[in-house]
Amino acid sequence: MPVRLRITLLFVVVVMIILGMVCGGVYYFSYSARVKTIKTRLTNRAATTARLLAQRETFDRQLVQRIDSLTTIALKNKTVQAYDYENKRIYSYSDVAGDTIHIDDEILDDARVNGNRFFKVDDKEAVAYHYSGQNARIVVVSAAEDVDGKQGLHTLRNILLISFLVGVAFVMVTGFIFSTGLLRPIKKITEDVEDISAQNLSRRLKTGRSNDEWQRLANTLNGLLNRLQESFELQRRFISNASHELSTPLTSISSQLEVSLQRERSADEYRKVMQSIHQDVRHMNKLTQTLLEFAKASGNTGGLEINLIRIDEIILRLPAEMAKIKTEYTVSLQFERLPENEEKLLVFGNEALLLTAIKNIVLNACKYSDDHHATLILETRENSVIVSITDRGRGIPEKELNTIFQPFYRIEENVVNEGFGLGLSLADRIIKLHKGHIEVLSKVGFGTSFTISLPAASHPA
Repeated sequence: MPVRLRITLLFVVVVMIILGMVCGGVYYFSYSARVKTIKTRLTNRAATTARLLAQRETFDRQLVQRIDSLTTIALKNKTVQAYDYENKRIYSYSDVAGDTIHIDDEILDDARVNGNRFFKVDDKEAVAYHYSGQNARIVVVSAAEDVDGKQGLHTLRNILLISFLVGVAFVMVTGFIFSTGLLRPIKKITEDVEDISAQNLSRRLKTGRSNDEWQRLANTLNGLLNRLQESFELQRRFISNASHELSTPLTSISSQLEVSLQRERSADEYRKVMQSIHQDVRHMNKLTQTLLEFAKASGNTGGLEINLIRIDEIILRLPAEMAKIKTEYTVSLQFERLPENEEKLLVFGNEALLLTAIKNIVLNACKYSDDHHATLILETRENSVIVSITDRGRGIPEKELNTIFQPFYRIEENVVNEGFGLGLSLADRIIKLHKGHIEVLSKVGFGTSFTISLPAASHPA
């Protein structure tokens, strides 16, 4: 069922309940008022007749009947009957000759105990009223048909029913119009989103000026489109750069083989060609492994083996790791503000990926420092573990700081150095995958500092 119809039906149901309660309440209180009114009228008539009958020396039965016949209380087919203490009828009057009502002794006894009793006889409503005086103890039953009251209730019921039906019909129409207007922004957003594809991701939804849920939805979708556009651009740039990096050694291998096969050569010449090709193959193999690591770090934690890791144990491995790459690369370790509880050094993550991320940053620090030395500082804070890597290298220009984490990006002066421009991008992806972040401070000619923040296992992000 369309949302528009569901909103309309819900709106109609709610209003039907409210109108039903209002109409039912009006009818109920009107009915109660009518019953109360006729009770009062019948009781007053019975009390008057009882007082007259009690005055035997002044009034006789014929006189009381004449008074009853002349008394008008806006009721039809009135009947008045009186009973003595032994439940014998001692008086009777009716507007219609011969119209009498049969009264059970139970009703008369109940009236003597409670003072009065309201009941119905056929189409009439009646009150049994107990009168106790010095001269008499009698029960007077006054009954009549409340034709005007019932007719008024019948008219009121019809009015309420018509008002209810008209109100429901009006609510259905207005509810449909209201839901249509309410969902019009959704329809517009849907149409705009359908026009957006991978080829025109630069298009954005109009948010309008009203600060409501539709504006927040449009802003959320625009944010999603921004991330998608960024991802597509990153993917295109990554594929272009990766193709270039892979095609360069392949072209070199192909050209060297073609040249060497053009004529017979000596063993030394073939050996030189094979050594050159071997270097290109090793370069391709290293690039391929780096790309595989980059693809793994670009995934999600659901596909990784996550364990509790002592971050200080990873840090202690770095000096030896750097020495394996080049003997002149050195790392000094500093441990500051470490907790007495070693559990605060634990983080949730993948040990191999975290080692790769930190090692890449340390490797860059050693590679681009004149003294090939990096300083690594480990400390803990309330909810996180902080790893800082500093060097005294050439520094990074301020304009380059926002782009150093892009895949295959290298500062112009570093292009001649060995590398693919994936180290920092890979580190950034890995740290983000572990719910952490990296901050960079650099000053040209003084060096660079990278600060890695990871959530502690005791306070996961």
